[in-house]
Amino acid sequence: MAIFDIPLEELRTRRSIKWSRFEPDVLPMFVAEMDVHLQPELLERLQRMLAEGDTGYPEQPIYQEAYTAFAADTWGLRLDPTVMKTACDTMSPIRELTASLTAPGDAVVFNPPIYPPFRWVVSTTGCRPVEVPLAASRLDLDALERAFATEHPKVYLLCSPHNPTGTLHTPEELEAVMELANRYDVVVVSDEIHAPLSGSRHTPILSVPGGERAITVTAASKAFNLAAMKAGLIIPGDEARGIVADLGPHVHEAASYFGVMANATALNVGREWLAQLRDEIRENKLHFASELRKHLPELDWTPSEGTYLAWLDCSPLGLDHPGQRFHEQGRVRFNFGTDFDPSATQHVRINLATSRDLISEAVRRMAACS
Repeated sequence: MAIFDIPLEELRTRRSIKWSRFEPDVLPMFVAEMDVHLQPELLERLQRMLAEGDTGYPEQPIYQEAYTAFAADTWGLRLDPTVMKTACDTMSPIRELTASLTAPGDAVVFNPPIYPPFRWVVSTTGCRPVEVPLAASRLDLDALERAFATEHPKVYLLCSPHNPTGTLHTPEELEAVMELANRYDVVVVSDEIHAPLSGSRHTPILSVPGGERAITVTAASKAFNLAAMKAGLIIPGDEARGIVADLGPHVHEAASYFGVMANATALNVGREWLAQLRDEIRENKLHFASELRKHLPELDWTPSEGTYLAWLDCSPLGLDHPGQRFHEQGRVRFNFGTDFDPSATQHVRINLATSRDLISEAVRRMAACS
């Protein structure tokens, strides 16, 4: 059975953001939740914890050890679990790292269009945002160097794989990033929460030359649909260990025991499930592209390499606000492009981690608005 084959009537019984934020007749394809059941062995482990009353505080480094094994097997990356720190999620420690490395008014660089909480990190730390937009969905290394040289940032917030575009940064691009960051004394903090979804095609920032000074923040939650069981990891390169070690206990003691166990168990027992998930996501992207060619041939979209998201330019449709029109008239909800970049008025971000039937229905609803 396909992982994404869950009937719509069952999905509508869920009370998470995806299935409760909008009106019941709206097809939700916005927030990054997947329409899946939990991996079976993971589900059994969590049920056993509840039955046994094993719901206390975390203590053992099982999450760190699970990610270390996963990284070694997936990317050939050798990590030291003893220097990793847990956190409640990914964005909170990214904010704490940024706050620890900057003073109010310092520059922080990021690459729009970008996951909206990146801007929240900058604004809540009192820092100055320096935007270096992607160029044709790729890192603009020349513009990045100019920003480093003229704005003197303390931190560069990298999204890898990139959200919303799904871009997988190449080893050569990331090596160039680290050369620039180390030359201009910029700490790279890399959000790699979508990395497990890309398997071996992803390049960890810590694996490239110069990555010793970078810091990765990640989790298994995006790949295994565990947003309800929060637990992230902060992983320093060899020369950034002191930065992570100095974070207060309010950061690394914020992960819940249930979250730690869920994320660790998923990494340990869910690899075959994850491999099937990757295959289904790839097929869903091809299906979405095919449905667009059939029903909205004006739109040109090439399946992205990473994530289960589609960043779609709807400007050929000639709509004033495509995302709003799709919602109000078509009754299908995507993320508005302006959430990721104020200038992206014609873009929407579409969550393709669902059944092909629902992807087809979403495109039909879009076409009814054109």
